[in-house]
Amino acid sequence: MSDDSTTECLLFPGIFLKPVVAQFDQREGSSDGGALLLKAANQHYRLVEELTACLRDERQAGKVDHTLQDLVAQRVFSIACGYPDGNDSARLGGDPIHKLLLGRDPIEGLDLASQPTVSRFENAVGVKELYRRGETLARCVIRRHAKRLRRRVYRVTIDLDPTDDPTHGAQQLSFFECEVVRNVELARQALANRDFRCFELHIYL
Repeated sequence: MSDDSTTECLLFPGIFLKPVVAQFDQREGSSDGGALLLKAANQHYRLVEELTACLRDERQAGKVDHTLQDLVAQRVFSIACGYPDGNDSARLGGDPIHKLLLGRDPIEGLDLASQPTVSRFENAVGVKELYRRGETLARCVIRRHAKRLRRRVYRVTIDLDPTDDPTHGAQQLSFFECEVVRNVELARQALANRDFRCFELHIYL
């Protein structure tokens, strides 16, 4: 524990018949216990494996500590747990639950990929691979709902959220913002007027 950690563990003395004790001295703790359900879901749907199959590993095999499937799984599970930023990898690398999701020992297992490794992994994915992964996601979703609805599927609706998220300062790629905002406004006007004949919505990944 850090030096500024509280040592008070007895809460609300004199209020309850039995003492309420809280202790936070377990170093290998995690707040993402529910994420274990994600691993169970992936074992059923095999989404991580299918997304990994869309990628090519061009790294030198002798210098690889984390397989492509581990990197994909790390990002998928992290995003699903509410950690969308690759920078979160810096503090999730030793999390026992996230290590368990990748099939590693939660205490003695190898830590997950670091933030620089995750960044290199994401930047190495090309346009064609992104397209293949998009097709894979669509195929998985359609297959899932076809099975759920016993193949009584006649129409698939793709719901895009055209909400703009303005950048501030000199962030990377912020020069796209004016074009995005312009097209978002066109989309809003079309939706407001129920005119779906022609409007552009550019999505930058």
